[in-house]
Amino acid sequence: MFWVMTGTGMTVLGMSIIFVGTALGALTAFVFKKDSPKANTLFLGFAAGIMVAASIWSLMDPSLQQAEESGLYGKFSWVPAAFGFIFGGLFLTLLDKVLPHMHSGGKEEGLQSNLTKPMKMFVAVTIHNIPEGLAVGVAYSVAAVSAAEGDASAFAGALGLSIGMAIQNFPEGASVALPMASALNSKWKAALFGAASGIVEPIAAVVGYFLATGISALQPWMLAFAGGAMIFVVVEDLVPDAHFGEHPHLATWGTMTGFVIMMVLDVALG
Repeated sequence: MFWVMTGTGMTVLGMSIIFVGTALGALTAFVFKKDSPKANTLFLGFAAGIMVAASIWSLMDPSLQQAEESGLYGKFSWVPAAFGFIFGGLFLTLLDKVLPHMHSGGKEEGLQSNLTKPMKMFVAVTIHNIPEGLAVGVAYSVAAVSAAEGDASAFAGALGLSIGMAIQNFPEGASVALPMASALNSKWKAALFGAASGIVEPIAAVVGYFLATGISALQPWMLAFAGGAMIFVVVEDLVPDAHFGEHPHLATWGTMTGFVIMMVLDVALG
């Protein structure tokens, strides 16, 4: 049972499995002979559904609750959630403007560079993974505080978020590896790039954990920040790249399935 593990063990496990999900997804480069537009649509829709559900139940809702329970904001307990959410979007906007990257549709963003197209695709997905890692790290920081106050099952909710992100990262790892297998003409290189795109997640998780732990008053802000950054990724990248217009039912049902899975995980473990 996960609940008999120490808080440290649960935290290490949660921050590790989000990378494992990406790495396993990258291995699909050896399964599919070529990039499949339909599979890509389904994968991206699924990832979008999980991220929307995680943003609502695992991040924004706890942010509102924590701000209200703190008593610091009075009638304005919505302030950390609202402004943290916006700051998360602004952070991703800044990364988009600075880091050179390319989306699956061929649109390039960021500063001028000599990076190849496959590398720009790699950077694009790596950017996406930053808010996911932050979300997991902040969730475990909140769980650590709750556990210290006597809530023995506090880490279960954070674990639910980690599992949801790991499941979501499987199709995300595939969405990197499959196009890169064609671009690089090497399944091994494509799988390595796909897995490497997920390394930033545990790193961001550690950063988010210590930021939120160091200043507990920041926790509702950090939760909303991660939620805003994740919603930004969904609207800015996942939905357009999923090509809902070309395969509407695949994209829609992929999104709905991902949403339900994350919702069930949050309720069952949270």
